[in-house]
Amino acid sequence: MAHLNIVLHEPEIPANTGNIGRTCVATGTRLHLIKPLGFDISDKAVKRAGLDYWPKLDVTVYESYEDFLEKNPGAKIYYATTKGPQTYVDVQYEEDCFIMFGKESAGIPEDILYDNQETAVRIPMINDIRSLNLSNSVAIVLYEALRQNNFDHMQLAGHLRTHEWR
Repeated sequence: MAHLNIVLHEPEIPANTGNIGRTCVATGTRLHLIKPLGFDISDKAVKRAGLDYWPKLDVTVYESYEDFLEKNPGAKIYYATTKGPQTYVDVQYEEDCFIMFGKESAGIPEDILYDNQETAVRIPMINDIRSLNLSNSVAIVLYEALRQNNFDHMQLAGHLRTHEWR
């Protein structure tokens, strides 16, 4: 069974993290937050954006990037960045990989990206756009990783209340 992981490196905006948390709950994905955070994890805005899903979230908080690496030895990590040398569809996401996103104002530090060029990926955009919203970026890349893993453990068909699909 696929157990994907989303990592937010020093997230700053609670509503983005709340929205990402809700996406993680809906997909059975684990969320990892690397400090410093730009908000208190109990912040009402985080919980409001995640609605009633926040208590169902599998979330781990780390003191630093180094702490994250120490507690996840050997983890396959993809680094989502506007500076990536390849697109997010050019790689094969393993069923237990980690996909990291940087803080809203600056992204993932360039030293980390430079040391991990082979797993740095980007979402294609036109030249004059700085970046997409963080929660949108997470959804785009996460759903590609889920698609590659055949949406393992996910409900693939919806149901009507008053009719049956043909």
